[in-house]
Amino acid sequence: MNNKPLVSIITPAYNASGVIRETIESVINQTFQDWELLIVDDCSSDNTSDIIKEYTEKDERIKYLKTSHSSGSPSLPRNMGIDEAKGKYIAFLDADDIWLPDKLSDQIQFMEENKINFVYSDYEKIDYRGNRNNRIIKMPKESSFWDVIETCTIPCLTVVLTRDIIGNTRFKDIPKEDFAFWLDILKKDIHAHNVDGVHALYREQPNSRSSNKFQMIKDQWRVLRQIEGVKPVVASYFMLKYLFFGIKKYIK
Repeated sequence: MNNKPLVSIITPAYNASGVIRETIESVINQTFQDWELLIVDDCSSDNTSDIIKEYTEKDERIKYLKTSHSSGSPSLPRNMGIDEAKGKYIAFLDADDIWLPDKLSDQIQFMEENKINFVYSDYEKIDYRGNRNNRIIKMPKESSFWDVIETCTIPCLTVVLTRDIIGNTRFKDIPKEDFAFWLDILKKDIHAHNVDGVHALYREQPNSRSSNKFQMIKDQWRVLRQIEGVKPVVASYFMLKYLFFGIKKYIK
């Protein structure tokens, strides 16, 4: 294996002791093995750090990082991971989600053969206990800045992008930080591409269906108006598209 890994995987973790083993194992079980896993502990109060350190002692590709304070957001841990990453490619995997074994191999092969610098995939929803029920979420074949600003697509747990297109771009400390991050990348005249096929399992949190949907709508509006500066009439149109796509996705 090369001293410099091809893929740097960034995993923010906070009080994830009940699920993080399965997440780490899903990386270890990748058919593509040229990676490093940077797990950034956001000052967990459970034994998440102990579990991570068990793996760091067994596999030198797994690295433990810790924030100086509990940030309450994945933005700071992800940005720390980007700063520490050594790979040509950057991927994101939250501490409660799971990758399927061919995720990286399919995506990296697609990127290198087609000289693509930003990809994502379809994914499957699972319940908190990890039970699967074929709830597949299909993503668009290709996404531009304007595609994403309309529908807030691109699932973070499936993304791989080249380090060079990230440059100095970092996650903002705001709600819907991943949405704003994709927009910051795509506005560089970049398109993201769907590799096709289900490559990851998204774990729903308990009571996620009863979470505050009005707050999600407010956060979406804030990104459109305050972060991206979209005019009110246009932003209203985008919000209607976002709500339509959201209804289709969340009834799965």
